[in-house]
Amino acid sequence: MNRLETRLRAARDGGRKILVPFFTGCWPDPATFVRLLLTAEAEGADAVEIGLPFSDPSADGPVIQRTSHEALRAGASVRGVLTALAEARARGLSVPVVLMTYANPVLAFGPETFAREAAAAGADGLLLVDVPAEEADEFVPAAVAAGLDTIFLAAPTTPESRIPRVLEKGRGFVYCVSVTGVTGEKKPLAEAVALLVDRVRRHSDLPVLVGFGVEGPEAARSLAAVSDGVIVGSALLRRIGALSAEAAVEAARDFLRGLRTALGA
Repeated sequence: MNRLETRLRAARDGGRKILVPFFTGCWPDPATFVRLLLTAEAEGADAVEIGLPFSDPSADGPVIQRTSHEALRAGASVRGVLTALAEARARGLSVPVVLMTYANPVLAFGPETFAREAAAAGADGLLLVDVPAEEADEFVPAAVAAGLDTIFLAAPTTPESRIPRVLEKGRGFVYCVSVTGVTGEKKPLAEAVALLVDRVRRHSDLPVLVGFGVEGPEAARSLAAVSDGVIVGSALLRRIGALSAEAAVEAARDFLRGLRTALGA
């Protein structure tokens, strides 16, 4: 097990509900992005997910799409995000980091090169949202060789018969999608999420985290009650909005502090 799975298992087994905030890489600007990562750890995040800006983020809702496009217009690139991550590590970031992206950026680098450079920058895990487990053989060996955990999605629509295949190549944690559709656009129902989490737990001892549609502290508390923790993206980025520099960091700090309080220390 690498740092990601080790840390999340330790949190879960110690009775702590896991908090994973999502940030768009190099948004709103590279320097503020680095500060946001450090702020997330200071406010009790157990890991951080970084979305690599991409021109066609098909799994993402309008908030993350907007931040991705803004980052690209400002000159963000995959190597730029990795450079910023390396800077955050040099400045003391110690929590695990998951990179979320799509197949095309990885293929443009070559899976082996991408995985090697991501790990060297300080990444611990990789989530390719448009690559199902059954089609991941081109990516998983490269990630594993570089020491990256490979994370896969389970959704309410995932058939029971497919869940073992989804989990077979997964490491780190299982990402349970709380609703059908894109990020941040629907309100999840804890009862439906509980059924999905229960189905996943029949097949895996990995930590089970819930994402998509976690709007704030109340929703985080409700969903964490039926899982091991939550991933919060659109709601966090919405709080930052058009802010930059210190104002963006303060908005993130306040929101993350509320989430950590809701989930417990």
